[in-house]
Amino acid sequence: MIEKFLATAICSGIFLCSSAQAPVKPEFRGVWVATVSNIDWPDAPTTNTEIQKAAFIKLLDMHKRNGMNAVIVQVRPATDALYPSPFEPWSQWLTGKQGQPPLPYYDPLEFMLSETHKRGMEFHAWMNPYRAVFNINGSSIAPNHITKIHPDWFLTYGDKKYFDPGNKEVQKYVTAVVRDVVNRYAVDAIHFDDYFYPYRIAGKEFPDEAGFRKYSNGLDKEQWRRSNVDSVIVMLSRTIRTVNPKCQFGISPFGVWRNLDKDPDGSNTKAGQTNYDDLYADILLWLKNDWIDYVTPQLYWEFEHKAAPFEILADWWSKHTYGKNCYIGLGIYRGGSNEAWKDKTQLPRQIQKIRNTPGLTGMAFFSSKTFEKNPNGWSDTLRLNYFREPAPLPKIR
Repeated sequence: MIEKFLATAICSGIFLCSSAQAPVKPEFRGVWVATVSNIDWPDAPTTNTEIQKAAFIKLLDMHKRNGMNAVIVQVRPATDALYPSPFEPWSQWLTGKQGQPPLPYYDPLEFMLSETHKRGMEFHAWMNPYRAVFNINGSSIAPNHITKIHPDWFLTYGDKKYFDPGNKEVQKYVTAVVRDVVNRYAVDAIHFDDYFYPYRIAGKEFPDEAGFRKYSNGLDKEQWRRSNVDSVIVMLSRTIRTVNPKCQFGISPFGVWRNLDKDPDGSNTKAGQTNYDDLYADILLWLKNDWIDYVTPQLYWEFEHKAAPFEILADWWSKHTYGKNCYIGLGIYRGGSNEAWKDKTQLPRQIQKIRNTPGLTGMAFFSSKTFEKNPNGWSDTLRLNYFREPAPLPKIR
């Protein structure tokens, strides 16, 4: 009765039912589930297996009810694991102490995969390639953590430790970690987000000068950094496709590749940092060369944003997919954060923009916990209107 009332109210108000109820075509409808700092799951660190399981089932059921067909779950937030790994210790965000397994013992990744697939949804295993210690002043670090075994592989920048991306042994190690997951688990994709070289800290240079002098081989520092990231992407792509050809490899980059004032192929934006110039991630090269299967740019800005307008970037990415699927990352967490995001039509208009733009094949929402808060009634809007009918997932191109 309540749902019928809500559906009637929505259709008679600001939302266009005719647009939302168009024939359902293949569409990626994903949601990020962040485990770092317990953003989304588990609600708090605990060794109690049943609490962890119940929380994940509740989360999955909510997203299935809201019309999602995929979850992107962070299983390796900081060179740790939310699964039994031969390389890395159990995550502190799972049990409260790095290296501490859940009790009674179980495999969280196997459990999450099984429950996700049982609901007809895809499971994308989200892994952070280079972040090793989330906070050097407070993170729990197990004696067998790789930073203890190979301290020479790591660089400290701000309050975090990172693998040195220029170290070839590091690239082999990261690839071995991914190979293990793809080999042992039926994950539908390996998913990396925007953290390659870290975002710049004002007044501080990333401390990789020694590696640059040793390995640059005539390249300037920016070319060398990009080549380091390119090489690990190639290595991972080949490994994933060899071990399990059915497993996708997707990247969710920062929303701006390059600004137009730096490159004629760039977007008409004024982003302070970009993938190419600051994170050394040349996403377009990876798409052109068929190294990745899909891209999910994080467009967490509103329409008519001064530096990075949503509509400009959605159009730009739609023209730079190189035949790959492009799912736009939407910032539902922004709901209510400023005047633009207090506008109840902001997110629905973004969904309509995606659906009306050729070359865009779906969307992903950051992040799971926000749906419990239902900002601006958007969970209801998706469930009752925009995602009311199930959608098949797009085929990999």
